[in-house]
Amino acid sequence: MLENNTRIAKDAAIVDEAITSRRSVRAFLPEMVDDETIRAILSVAARAPSGTNMQPWRVYVTKGEVKQRITDAILNSGIRAEKADWDEYRYYPDQFFEPYLTRRRANGFGLYGALGIGRREVDRMRAQHDRNFVFFDAPVGMIFTVDRRLNKGSWIDYGMFLQNIMVAARGRGLHTCPQAAFAPYHKQIRPVLNIPDEEIVVCGMALGHEDRSKPENEFRTDRAPLEEWVTFAK
Repeated sequence: MLENNTRIAKDAAIVDEAITSRRSVRAFLPEMVDDETIRAILSVAARAPSGTNMQPWRVYVTKGEVKQRITDAILNSGIRAEKADWDEYRYYPDQFFEPYLTRRRANGFGLYGALGIGRREVDRMRAQHDRNFVFFDAPVGMIFTVDRRLNKGSWIDYGMFLQNIMVAARGRGLHTCPQAAFAPYHKQIRPVLNIPDEEIVVCGMALGHEDRSKPENEFRTDRAPLEEWVTFAK
């Protein structure tokens, strides 16, 4: 029994470390990630649960010249992020409310504070947001799509799949950044990757090795205590 409990504790620690060490890294090293590693991560992630095993995910893995073409298509479009049309789906509510407004502001102020960007330095804020579209210099950029004929349940499944990718990456010493910022630029991305009209661009994701020298990677978000969001029903 003691040996079994020790093994369980060790296994739990490994899994917990992969989950808790996951964060949105916003500066990567140029060191490449080989295709074998990417395939292994995606294969493991595909064990995510999905209703009736429909497996609604589709992934476009990009590197090098193709990744750069996505970057160029977006940054040369002339469409600023604040003017981009979320015409496929809405990520955020039209009007933020508590406690979500406070959490959102704390996230923004924390990140820009780590970068030394003041609250009125709009141009620097925009430049930092545009780094999404170079995948924060990660060597691998992934674009995720889902068939538009599927319903909300498949989007729930999709979230679990994305989380699996990020945790599997941590297990291999890699980091990620999930990026909804790509979604409103689907018209720019589609022709580069030949994405059919029946697929909605869900998000992008940067994958690679963290650049620990960059101040933005020192930023850590908080999590609300369980007492704020858990009810033990009696």
